[in-house]
Amino acid sequence: MDTAKIETGTSCAGPDSQAVAAKLAALSHPARIEILKYLSASSPCCCGEVVRQLDLAQSTVSQHLKILVEAGFVHFAADRQRSRYEVDRAALAAVSATLADLVHSCCARD
Repeated sequence: MDTAKIETGTSCAGPDSQAVAAKLAALSHPARIEILKYLSASSPCCCGEVVRQLDLAQSTVSQHLKILVEAGFVHFAADRQRSRYEVDRAALAAVSATLADLVHSCCARD
């Protein structure tokens, strides 16, 4: 097998594979997992509230939130002088279902 064709962005990885990989990449950092856990247990909150829960700088949390927003896992809304963040539960459920389908199809035997 030509391993070069397996890398993302080559002829082997179609648009669906690339989209799944991008979603999983957004979930691949422990801080982003902790942010999602916090947001899922909270009402919409600002970045400062997330910073108080994690041992990270505000700029670091902002960058992680940006990645989660771009991946579609977190909703962003401007609220006067503060930004509000909220988990998109449907987006998380969709990636969970996609991953479950992938695992099932890879583990299925004829």
